Amino acid sequence: MPLGQGSRRGFRVHSATSHAPGRVELLGNHTDYNEGFVLSAAINHGVTATGSAREDGVIRLASEGDLPPVEVPPGPLEPLAGRGAWANYPLGVVRVLRDSGLPIGGFEARFASDLPIGAGLSSSAALEVSTAMLLAKLFPFERSRIDLAKLCRQAENTFVGVNCGLLDQVSSLFGKAGHAVFLDCRTEAVESVPFPDGLAFLITHSGVKHALVGGEYNERRAQCFEAARILGVPMLRDASADALESAKDRMPDATFRRALHIVGENLRVLEGVELLRHGDAEGFGLLMSASHESSRINFENSTPALDALVHIACALPGVLGSRLTGGGFGGATVSLVRRADAPAIAEALLTAYREQTGNEGRCWICEPADGAR
Repeated sequence: MPLGQGSRRGFRVHSATSHAPGRVELLGNHTDYNEGFVLSAAINHGVTATGSAREDGVIRLASEGDLPPVEVPPGPLEPLAGRGAWANYPLGVVRVLRDSGLPIGGFEARFASDLPIGAGLSSSAALEVSTAMLLAKLFPFERSRIDLAKLCRQAENTFVGVNCGLLDQVSSLFGKAGHAVFLDCRTEAVESVPFPDGLAFLITHSGVKHALVGGEYNERRAQCFEAARILGVPMLRDASADALESAKDRMPDATFRRALHIVGENLRVLEGVELLRHGDAEGFGLLMSASHESSRINFENSTPALDALVHIACALPGVLGSRLTGGGFGGATVSLVRRADAPAIAEALLTAYREQTGNEGRCWICEPADGAR
C-alpha cells in the first residue's frame, strides 16, 4: 500500500518527511583512517524519506526504482541478504537507536533519491541519515548531530558490515549552504568553512566502475600503518614531512610514497581551510589538482580514465582545479568551476573525454548545501 493511502488503522496519527544530502570530498584523500583531516561539502542532491509510525511493530521499507520493498515483523533485527539487502542501511539505524535505549517502534517509510549511483557521493550515508532524521520525528528524541553521525556510522560498521569512517555521515548532517565541512578525524571536531561565491562542483563519472577490491584498500591501509610504525608515531597524522624524508631509506619505496601522500594531503587540507577563509578560490583549486597528482604518483589509487578527466578539465577555461574524489580506483572526479561556466564546461569535458578514451562519462553540477533536516 503506498504511503498516506488506505486505512489509517495500525498507524499513529502523524507522518513526517526528512532529507539528507550526499557529500563530495574536496581534499583529504584516505586521510580518515590515518586520523588526519578532511574537507568535504554536503551537496544539493540527496535522499528524501517519507513515513508514518505504526502501532503493530512492523517495519515496511520501500524505495523508488527497481529495489524490492521489505517488510520486517516485530522482534530483533538481523541483516537481510539478496536484493532486499539495500534495507540493511535503514534497519541498521533502527537497531543502533534501539540499542542506545530509544523506543523506536514500527513504521513505514519510502525513500526517494536524486543522488547518482556510483559517483562516490555517499548515497549510503544519506540513506542512513535520512532514516535517523525521520525516526527522530516519528518517535521524538533528542540527540546531538555528532551523536547521530556516530550512530549512523555504527549502523554501517556493525549491521551492514562496511568499515567506513565518520566523514560521510558528518558531511550529511553538518552541511551548510555556501560552506565546506572541515573534519578532524582524531578529535571528531567539525567546523563549517565559508566557500567563495560564484563557484560550483562539477562531478564527473568516468564510466568506469570502482575497482576498489578489498586487497587494494587493505594494502594501502597496511602500508600507512607500517610507515607510522617505522617513524615511531601513533598515526601518519603525527608525522612531519622532514621526519618522513629522514626515514626514506628505512622503508620500502611504495610505503614511503603512501606516507608521502598522507602527510602531504593533511597539509593540503589545512592550507585549503586557510585559503577558503581568505576567499582564495584559485589557490584552493591548485591544491585540488596537487592532491590528484599525489594520488596518481604516490598513493597510486587513480586510473587512466580519472587522469584523463582531470587533465582535460584543468585545460578548460573556468576550471580552477580537479581531482579524483572518494576512494579512487575508478569512479568520479570533482572539478571546481565557475558556476556560470559549468554547463559549457560539462559539455566540453564529456566531448573531449569521449574522443580521447571512448568512454561515456556523466556530469552533475552541484553546490554546497544545507545538512540533513
